[in-house]
Amino acid sequence: MIRVVLPSHLRTLAQVSGEVMLDIEGPVSQRSVLDALEACYPMLRGTIRDQVSGKRRAFLRFFACKRDLSHEPPDFLLPEAVASGAEPFLVVGAVAGG
Repeated sequence: MIRVVLPSHLRTLAQVSGEVMLDIEGPVSQRSVLDALEACYPMLRGTIRDQVSGKRRAFLRFFACKRDLSHEPPDFLLPEAVASGAEPFLVVGAVAGG
């Protein structure tokens, strides 16, 4: 099981509290995690990545194992610790402003 931590506003939209658990068949990549997340929680479609281009939304970042994975390609394989469920995949709302 893959553990996903969402920012508060997306947890509220998906009506979940705490971590989301996903079962993913095959390679565990950013794309496969987000595909599974949107399949289980269709109300999140378009909130994390653009529905047409598939690109990450500007004010969201992806982290795993203390690494910023936001600029990695969608099919980048996530670390084994994430694939095994030992570490979560984090979707983090970026902070902007002055």
